[in-house]
Amino acid sequence: MPLSLASLVVAAFTAVFAAQTGAARGAPAKSGTLDIYWIDVEGGASTLIVTPAGQSILTDAGFAGFNDRDAARIEHIVKKEAGLQQLDFVLVSHFHGDHVGGLSALAKRVKIGAFVDHGDSVEGQSGAGGPVWHEYGQIAGTRRRTMKPGERLPLKGVELVIVAAHGQVLPAPLGDSQPNQSCDSFKPQPEDRGENGMSLGYLLRHDKFEFVNLGDLSWNFQQRLACPVNLLGRVDLFQVTHHGVRDDVLPQQMWPMAPTVAVMNNGPTKGAGAVAVETVLKSPGLEDLWSLHRAVNNDAAHNAREQLTANLGATEACAGAWIRARVDAAGTYTLTNSRNGFSKTYQVK
Repeated sequence: MPLSLASLVVAAFTAVFAAQTGAARGAPAKSGTLDIYWIDVEGGASTLIVTPAGQSILTDAGFAGFNDRDAARIEHIVKKEAGLQQLDFVLVSHFHGDHVGGLSALAKRVKIGAFVDHGDSVEGQSGAGGPVWHEYGQIAGTRRRTMKPGERLPLKGVELVIVAAHGQVLPAPLGDSQPNQSCDSFKPQPEDRGENGMSLGYLLRHDKFEFVNLGDLSWNFQQRLACPVNLLGRVDLFQVTHHGVRDDVLPQQMWPMAPTVAVMNNGPTKGAGAVAVETVLKSPGLEDLWSLHRAVNNDAAHNAREQLTANLGATEACAGAWIRARVDAAGTYTLTNSRNGFSKTYQVK
């Protein structure tokens, strides 16, 4: 049967990526599991995915400076914990210093195959945004690719679909969907025309397991993923949007997904806003909130439980403990706190 035009496009796209990244050469994980690491970059963002086929996807690279603190932590996870020699893909959610600042130092430490982003920075001509955007262009060069909602990263055995990018969202639901009854209570905020609203977000699927990471996607753009129907369906694991800053977790978007577990990439004094934490904890079906840091200005009710918190003190002298989710073939996934070795296993929906 002749291939459709769409199939030919996907095949060509996959071939280009494979040639650039050497994805086929990636060594399979010894356990054959899907691993997700949340790396402590002190309130920035860096999330590493290692597929059962050994392909690697790093989303964001933390801050610049601090004697390459964040790049060094990422390198340790990549090489020592995950046992990789290179990163096949680096996804940049958006062009802010806490997400892309560490990329220059990281690129000197770890070989990177391809760079994926939402499109040109909308802050690239501004004072703070200009240097970040210019540096990214120099690092990525011809290895840069821009993806749109609905497109998929070429991976073996797992599916990573872009659900938001450059102010646009999926054109249609990923599965069966019902009207979102909570949309009537949505109250819009002033439109965010900066980089947060442009965030590249994705849904990762392995068999029945699903994980969502929306970067720093802002309030009104979260609503477009949720109303009038929830475009993402129900998921297992959710990275709390925008580090849980202020009240930036939209209940109309998170609650219909009904994640069993949420992980928050906050710092000791960044993110974990009281209202955002309350929104996460009230999410229907949520069993646990895990957190990279104890929010030192919050009470216990507005923090993850200590057992599920990777780092307890201030940034100074922080050891940079990490959190890992390991998804197995038996329909379960286990989260582990590297600080204390505590693990807990959850059932895939």
